[in-house]
Amino acid sequence: MITSIVLIKTSVDRIPEIAEAIAALEGVSEVYSVTGAHDLIAIVRVPRHDDLADVIPGRISKVPGVESTETHIAFRAYSQHDLEAAFAIGLDA
Repeated sequence: MITSIVLIKTSVDRIPEIAEAIAALEGVSEVYSVTGAHDLIAIVRVPRHDDLADVIPGRISKVPGVESTETHIAFRAYSQHDLEAAFAIGLDA
């Protein structure tokens, strides 16, 4: 599974509607409204790299009110949850 983080600038007066429209798109697993230089962050998960083109420029960028996107493709995931699972190998719960 390919995971990408998409930073999105939008029309500020329509952030909730734009976020809901993006969240409803196939391939988008989560959308967050955030502070800073961008208005939304979307997490996109697809089976193949080629699918990113369908989801990001093909769908997200075409949502009315989306002004620009910046995409970061994840190489590897790290989380506290994953670390707990790794250290618990062989231990009875």
